[in-house]
Amino acid sequence: MAVVANRRSVMTLFSRPTCPYSHRVRIVLAEKNINVEIVDVEGANLSEDLLDLNPYNSVPTLVDRDLVLYDSRVIVEYLDERFPHPPLMPVDPVTRAQFRLALYRIERDWYGLVDDLEGASDKGTKRASKARRILRDSILSSAEVFGAKNFFISDEFSLVDATIAPIIWRLPHYGIELPDPQGKAIAKYEDRVFARPSFQASLTELERELH
Repeated sequence: MAVVANRRSVMTLFSRPTCPYSHRVRIVLAEKNINVEIVDVEGANLSEDLLDLNPYNSVPTLVDRDLVLYDSRVIVEYLDERFPHPPLMPVDPVTRAQFRLALYRIERDWYGLVDDLEGASDKGTKRASKARRILRDSILSSAEVFGAKNFFISDEFSLVDATIAPIIWRLPHYGIELPDPQGKAIAKYEDRVFARPSFQASLTELERELH
């Protein structure tokens, strides 16, 4: 594993162009303006490098010299600590724990449903329809949080926003509409996040077509 990793002098991200987990990492990379080589992984045929590096053969996979990481949350937290400016997590232990709990809930409640939607060959199946309804209702139930501050639970952009943004961007692709009045606060949040240069820089051409 180390032999393959050492061949890369520049940080490398193996990323799928439409994968929300990969998008999450690309947002953080762009937010911190990190010099990185992005290797697009498309279809079922994975590169030999990725097969050698990652025992789960999954994306995103980050290679930083001898270090290989292959879980999106581990990757984004590593990037935030490795490149501390701008900070995307609070320094205070209590607030940091609250942010980590928010990350846990988003991953468990929202990304689990996104996995069902991404994996459905027919978005009209009962499983996909149920996932779509639950995801819509869960996001709408958080409308007050979306509207309370500039960003989600914070006045500064954070790893929580980098985690939420790929899902919110894909809602039209999933066939999910957010009706008013709750949808208004979320729409304003979308405008703030999507207008960020880092978010625009994170998008692949295929992702632009999803929204």
